[in-house]
Amino acid sequence: MSLETVRVTRYVTPLREGGSLPGIVEAEDLGTYVCKFRGAGQGLRVLVAEVIVTGLCRALDIPTPDQVVLDLDPEIARYEADEEVQDLLNASPGLNLGIDFLAGAFGYDAAYSPDPALAGRILWLDALIANVDRSWRNPNMLLWNGALYVIDHGASLYFHHVWPGGGGDPARYAAQPYDTSEHVLRPYAAEALAQSDDLAARLDEATLTKVLADVPDEWLEPVPGYETPESLRERYVSFLRARLAGERPWLPAAEPAQEA
Repeated sequence: MSLETVRVTRYVTPLREGGSLPGIVEAEDLGTYVCKFRGAGQGLRVLVAEVIVTGLCRALDIPTPDQVVLDLDPEIARYEADEEVQDLLNASPGLNLGIDFLAGAFGYDAAYSPDPALAGRILWLDALIANVDRSWRNPNMLLWNGALYVIDHGASLYFHHVWPGGGGDPARYAAQPYDTSEHVLRPYAAEALAQSDDLAARLDEATLTKVLADVPDEWLEPVPGYETPESLRERYVSFLRARLAGERPWLPAAEPAQEA
């Protein structure tokens, strides 16, 4: 695992935009992070998806906040008046996910015109990982210091949510189409298609293996047939490799040309 591990020193405030109740925390490295808690209702697989997709973003030159692993002592809960926050902290001892807090960032809106190539890469990645959470209702993009950043990748890689019942089928995931009808970057489908072969080539097996190495062992919950962290890492790689191979039926369709 190559993500740095730092100790949480103070819980600052909850972020109540989503159902998982992430919180702003301070850590021993003097950093301020959005903490996504292992004890939240969505479970550990959300944290796994966050780490994997961040690694894919790095490989595809898509800006996204840095990450650390946050070591949380539930004793911090003693100083919190909010019972819901106390319960979450008490349910999350040990390793949690920290995402660099981009202070002063603005939410993405229609007034901003992104770089077309970057927008195409984001749309292509969302199609690859089956991200259901990039609509105008919840764009999950920030503007920070003049750059566009993508955030909140937990609603991706849906295939691992069926793993408790077995290993799943990479071929089924590979063939699953991607619905762009509500995607905020749908107009950039042509840019996504134009870059598809180059982007897929960047995500070779060695790169995917390196990305999976960032996921802490204890977040990889055993499933039948895949009881070890290493076997689960290999399973993630096999699903992603299957989706990248062949004709890629999940690629977004280019928007029809507008008549004059």
